[in-house]
Amino acid sequence: MRAQFVLFDGFDPLDVIAPFEVLDAGCLVTDGESTVEFVSAEGARQVPSGIPAISLEATARLDPDRADLILVPGAVGKLPDGPSDRRPETIPMIIARSLGTELPALLRAAVERTDTTVATVCGGSLVLAMAGLIKGRCATTHHIAMDTLSGAGVNAVAARVVDDGDLISGANVTSGLDLGLYLLERELGPRIANAVEKLFAHERRGTVWRNTGRTPAIAV
Repeated sequence: MRAQFVLFDGFDPLDVIAPFEVLDAGCLVTDGESTVEFVSAEGARQVPSGIPAISLEATARLDPDRADLILVPGAVGKLPDGPSDRRPETIPMIIARSLGTELPALLRAAVERTDTTVATVCGGSLVLAMAGLIKGRCATTHHIAMDTLSGAGVNAVAARVVDDGDLISGANVTSGLDLGLYLLERELGPRIANAVEKLFAHERRGTVWRNTGRTPAIAV
């Protein structure tokens, strides 16, 4: 499995680092059967996160044709209705700026590839939604942005991890660990996921919602 982790200016570092370390540990316990790398729409470059002291290096250009898994993080910035702080931009502003690059076209190619899984953490689903790429799909995001996700035509699901086939999303910044372990289980099997879970001394939490099975008779 070849996994590419997308970086854009203003990304949330924990959205990326938590699942990256999980999948990197998956490489270790499978003796190199899978690979992980940081990428950007522009190619190899130093990419500043939304936390001024943290940046990560993209080593290649996002390339859906050679990725089995592409993970999109959210952003760090001011909340739209929150108090003023040292951050000059809101999260929607940062995401909107990222959509002025080549990123939407590359993500569209990823979404349209039937053999590529696209995963998101926290506001990563908003990146896809604001680009108009997941209308009618099921996804989750941070709880304060669920209405925004719904407003973009996405079926917003209140669950820790949402599995909608080739679109997998995690609810908030700390869900990256659980999302990463679920991706290992789905792609490489439960024994691999359990080995990494033990290595990280992390017990998965929350519900994995899958778009299968009977529909509840009442709304809850």
